[in-house]
Amino acid sequence: MMEKNQKRPRILCLHGYRTSGQILKKSIFRRWPETVIQKLDLVFLDGPCPAQGKSEVEGIFDPPYYEWFQGNKDYTEYRNFDECIAYIEDYMLKNGPFDGSYYSSCTARNASTGTA
Repeated sequence: MMEKNQKRPRILCLHGYRTSGQILKKSIFRRWPETVIQKLDLVFLDGPCPAQGKSEVEGIFDPPYYEWFQGNKDYTEYRNFDECIAYIEDYMLKNGPFDGSYYSSCTARNASTGTA
């Protein structure tokens, strides 16, 4: 049990491919136990690029949908990747510090770690 004045860990949450921070938030709040959510300060960030194609969550969650960066059809070449890294870094510098991060997909993880 957390002490009343204990600081909750601040977690930067990055959504998956062609979704949004709001969609990730709704998903987490539906699935995670309330006892876990109450112990964390979850911060949800939208990707910097509007989705360039159909989202797999259309019809389940309302738009807008975002991407962290774009790739060609087989994802061997990327566009806007450096801009994406700068966007996340800028957000963290302006809104941090953060104690950790949560990624809902490999795309978000790659964007935040620079490993695409």
